[in-house]
Amino acid sequence: MKIRVKICGLTRPEDVTASAEAGAAYVGFNFFPPSPRYVDIAAARTLAVEVPVGIAKVALTVDADDATLDAIVAGVPLDMLQLHGSESPERVAEVRARYGLPVMKAIGIADPGDLAGIAAYEAVADQLLIDAKPPRDAELPGGNGLAFDWRLLAGRKYWTKPWMLAGGLTPDNVEQAIRLTGARQVDVASGVEASKGVKDAGLIRSFVKAASL
Repeated sequence: MKIRVKICGLTRPEDVTASAEAGAAYVGFNFFPPSPRYVDIAAARTLAVEVPVGIAKVALTVDADDATLDAIVAGVPLDMLQLHGSESPERVAEVRARYGLPVMKAIGIADPGDLAGIAAYEAVADQLLIDAKPPRDAELPGGNGLAFDWRLLAGRKYWTKPWMLAGGLTPDNVEQAIRLTGARQVDVASGVEASKGVKDAGLIRSFVKAASL
């Protein structure tokens, strides 16, 4: 099965082009203002219309209220919402019902105990994003370039919903991460950047190629 790659946190038209040409299945736009990858609605709309048909356009939000999500959904052509904060399973269900878009819920993992809470989100989300839990003093809930111990997922019974592996992935380690976890989808942001918020076309190509080996 082909590994599906998501390139998240795109901020420039050339990043969209590079992701599409490399073979990404998803591209992500970050609507969390503290992030160096943040784009406003106008900028995201400009980028989204450049995404070729067949590549899913994902909006990353963090504990966004209805007014914020209303504006994003109305202003940007999207295929999926990614909830990357502390949203409860009930909130995930509300968002899914309100907008009629598939919802991906990010869940931070640091130790075996964190795996137990995934089932509640599996019941309400369309996809799961299994990410590294940020440190307590981290300013961002994701995109910190940190990995968790992938062995926590090795040999386990996987979820019935599609899931994506994230957290500290790079062109150098993504093949190993896939081999250890059995992931069929992977997400990268900082691992393909020349600087914070600025993607590198060569790293994007290398990442997608390595994920497909």
